Amino acid sequence: MGVRAESTPNPNALKFTTDSLIFQGESSISVMPGDTSEHAILNDLMELNGVDNVFGYQNFITVNKGFDVEWDEVQPQVMEVFEKYGY
Repeated sequence: MGVRAESTPNPNALKFTTDSLIFQGESSISVMPGDTSEHAILNDLMELNGVDNVFGYQNFITVNKGFDVEWDEVQPQVMEVFEKYGY
């Protein structure tokens, strides 16, 4: 398995796509500051310093960072969370 980070039109967002399904069903999941999700991976991502919000659907999670944080700081931590969950 693997996780691929892809750029998006928003420079503060990266899309992390896996080879396997993360979320079942046809509904997307968004977690904003102060919210929690029934999906532990999203909650763990929200706890990372610099992460502003997350959006998940089927085999990907888009992570939005704060304006004052660089991807060099955030992306390795995001990848560690994916690895923790076996992706």
